[in-house]
Amino acid sequence: MPDYVPWLLISPSVILLLALIAFPLLFALKNSFYFWNLQMGPTPLGFVGFDNYKMALQGGFFLGALWNTILLTVVGTAVEFTLGLMIALLLARQLKGMNVARALLIMPTTIAPIVVGFLFRYMYDPGGGLIPWLLTSVGIPIPAQGLLGSSTTALWAVLFADVWQWTPFFAIVLYAGLLSIPDDILEAARLDRTPPLALLWHIKLPLIKKTALIVVMLRFMQLFNTFDLIVVLTKGGPGSSTRTLGYTLYQAGMVDFNIGLSSAMTWMMVIIVNAIIGLFVFFAFRDWD
Repeated sequence: MPDYVPWLLISPSVILLLALIAFPLLFALKNSFYFWNLQMGPTPLGFVGFDNYKMALQGGFFLGALWNTILLTVVGTAVEFTLGLMIALLLARQLKGMNVARALLIMPTTIAPIVVGFLFRYMYDPGGGLIPWLLTSVGIPIPAQGLLGSSTTALWAVLFADVWQWTPFFAIVLYAGLLSIPDDILEAARLDRTPPLALLWHIKLPLIKKTALIVVMLRFMQLFNTFDLIVVLTKGGPGSSTRTLGYTLYQAGMVDFNIGLSSAMTWMMVIIVNAIIGLFVFFAFRDWD
C-alpha cells in the first residue's frame, strides 16, 4: 500500500476538523482586533488593536466571570470525583440490588442540561420547592430571596444541580476502572490483611490512575464551559454572582451584539483553558510510557 493512502483516508476528518474548529477560531481572532457591533452596522467599523482585550479586563466582568468559572469548575470536579469514587467502591462490593442501582445511575447523565435546569428551578422555588422545604425541615435557614436569588447561595445551588447530574458519570467510569483490576492483586492484598484505606490508596487508586485522570480532565473542560444551567437557573444573577465565562460570551455576542469584544474574550478563554489543560497534562501524564 502506498505511503500516502493512510493520509488520504484521514483527510476528510482533518478537513472537517479544520472547518469546524480552525476557521471559527481564526475568524474570531481577526475580529477581536476590530470594533464591530451589529447594532451599529453589519461590518467592522475600524481596527482598534488590543482595545477589545483591554475593555474585557478593565471592565472587571471578565475577571469576575473567570473567578466564578474556576470556582465552579475546581469545586465541582473535586466533589463529583469524590462522590463518584465512593459510589463506585460501593458498586464494586456487589451488594444486593447493585444491578438496579447501576441502571438508575445512568439516568441523570442522559437528561439534557436544559431539562435539569428547569427541574431544579422548580425544586429551588422558595414558595414550595422541595429543596427549600427539606433544608428548613432540618433547621437550615433559607435566604428570603430564595437559594437562586441570593448572591451567597446562587452559585452553590447551580453547582448542586451539576453535581446531581454528573456524579453518576464519574461513578460509572471509575466502577469500570475498578473492575479492570486483576483479582489476584486484590486477593494477595486480602491475604496480607491490608487495611481498606491502604488498599484503596496504595493499590486501587494507582491502578485506575490513568482512567481517573482522563475523566477528571474531560469533566474539567466540560464544567469550564458551563452555560445551560446558568441560563435556565440564574441568567448570571443575582448581579453577576453566577456569571461564568460561557454566559459572558453569550451576553456580549448574542445579546449586546458586540462581536469584537466577544471575539476577544473567546480567545482569552481559549488561552486560559489551554494553559490549564497543558499544565495538567504535563504534571499528571509525564510518567506515562
